[in-house]
Amino acid sequence: MDKTKTTGTGSIDLTAVEDAGGISVIRGGGKERGWNGIHYQQGMSGKNVGSKGLSVNVAQVPPGAIAYAHIHDGFEVMLFIAQGTVKHTFGEGLTNEIINHAGDFIYIKPGVPHEVFNIGDEPVVAFVARSAADEWDKIVNYPSKYRPVDS
Repeated sequence: MDKTKTTGTGSIDLTAVEDAGGISVIRGGGKERGWNGIHYQQGMSGKNVGSKGLSVNVAQVPPGAIAYAHIHDGFEVMLFIAQGTVKHTFGEGLTNEIINHAGDFIYIKPGVPHEVFNIGDEPVVAFVARSAADEWDKIVNYPSKYRPVDS
């Protein structure tokens, strides 16, 4: 994955969705996709199951990786950390800091600038739920001293 870009990688595999007429299933989470240094299982969104206000997937952040500073424009995010240790710097200028471990739940309000760091020795694995059906389409970059300059 090219870490100098914050655009998504990988495509949504519509054939992975089993539609049983009111209940849809993706077995095994679907093929991997990525955004901003984070690896995602395909998960579910408006793009593949037609949801109107929700998307979910499982994110994996490799050891030492950073999901560069960004803002969720108009939607909420809740995470459950299933594995690893993650640090968020957040707020104007990213001056606040919080560390979370496996078993922690995290809520991120819309519009809060934040940057995500895997500070542990193992991948961070998190269940991610968004109050937006379009996944990461409404995410806005925020200035970061860590983000590589695009060539």
